[in-house]
Amino acid sequence: MDRNSTGASVVRDAPVEGVEHPDHRVEFELSPGDIQAVRFGISPGHELAHAVRVLLRPEQHPLQWGWLRSARARLPREGFRLLAAVIGDDGYLPDFLTTTAAWDLTPDAELEALRRAPLAGMRVDFGKMVARSTGARQQALRDMQDRPQRARNLIAEAWSDVWDAVLAPVWPQLERILRADIAVRARTIASAGIGAMAGDLHPRVSWGAGAVQVRLRRHSEQVDRRGSGLVLVPSVMSSWGCMVLTEPPAQPTLFYPARGVTAGWARGTVEIADALGALLGPARAGILLSADSARTTSQVAADAGISASTASHHLTVLRGAGLIASERDAARMLHQRTPLGEAMIGAAL
Repeated sequence: MDRNSTGASVVRDAPVEGVEHPDHRVEFELSPGDIQAVRFGISPGHELAHAVRVLLRPEQHPLQWGWLRSARARLPREGFRLLAAVIGDDGYLPDFLTTTAAWDLTPDAELEALRRAPLAGMRVDFGKMVARSTGARQQALRDMQDRPQRARNLIAEAWSDVWDAVLAPVWPQLERILRADIAVRARTIASAGIGAMAGDLHPRVSWGAGAVQVRLRRHSEQVDRRGSGLVLVPSVMSSWGCMVLTEPPAQPTLFYPARGVTAGWARGTVEIADALGALLGPARAGILLSADSARTTSQVAADAGISASTASHHLTVLRGAGLIASERDAARMLHQRTPLGEAMIGAAL
C-alpha cells in the first residue's frame, strides 16, 4: 500500500503506475537491541492477499502463470469477488487482513486472528480504503465500514473459501520456498553478518549507517525501532518487489521476494520427489520431504513404509550430508530438516 497523509501503514514499491522519486525511502534504524531482535516470519495472509491481486492482474505476474492455470478453475466466485473489493489490484492493503508474521504462523492461526480482528481498527482501515477507491467498490467499502462485524464475518468466510480453493493445494510447495529462503538468509547472517544479508534481500534494499533502507515509489520515513526489532518476511506471491509495514501498533515488517521463484514453483509433490529422488534416491528424498517437523525413527519408518533399521540407515546418510539434524529427547531421537535441507528442497522447486 502507498502511505500518504491518511496514515496507511503499508507501503509498496510497484513496478507499474506512478512516477518514482529517486530519493523516496523508508529507513529502519536499528540499535544494537534491534539487531538482536531482527527475525524472520511467514505470512499466509500476505500470500493470499497477493494471490488475489495476481488473479486480478495476471499480466503483471508472469512468474505465477503456472499456478494460475489451475487456480482459476477452482476459484469460488462470490468469495473472490468480496476479497477483490477489499484488497483491490494495487496500493493499500488493510492491516486487519494479516497478523504479525512468525516462523510458526499457520493458515488456521491467520484466519482465527482475522475472525477476532478489532472492529475499531477495521473501521479505520475501511476508511482508508474508501478514500482510495471510487464507484461501486467505494460504496461496497462504505457499507462494510458501517457494519464492520458483519463485514468481518463475511471476509473471514471468503478468506477461508478462497484459501482452500487456490492456495491450500500448493501451500506445501509455497511454504518450502519460504522456509528455504529463510534458511539461506539465516546462514548469510551467521557467515557474513546482517548487513550482507540485508543488502542481498532485493536491489532496492540496502544496509548503511545502522539502518535497513528500502527505496520506494512515493513515501519516505525514518523508523526508529527503539529496541523492538524488525520482522523480515519472504513472499512468493508478491515476487516483483518489496512492501513495508511501519505504523504502530503493528510490528515493523519488511516483505521481500523469496529466492528461487520461477514459473514452475507450483509443481506437485510427486514431481518434486522425483527430482530429489534422482539425486538422493526415492527413499531418502521422501524422508527429506516429510522432515519439516521433528519425528522419531519409528515414525519416519512408518511414514516411509520401511523397517526401522532401514530408516535409521537413511537418516544416518542424510545427517552425514547435513540435510537432517537429530536431537535426543529423553529416550527418543528426533529428526528434522536442517537449513541446508530446506535450501535443497527450495532448489528442487
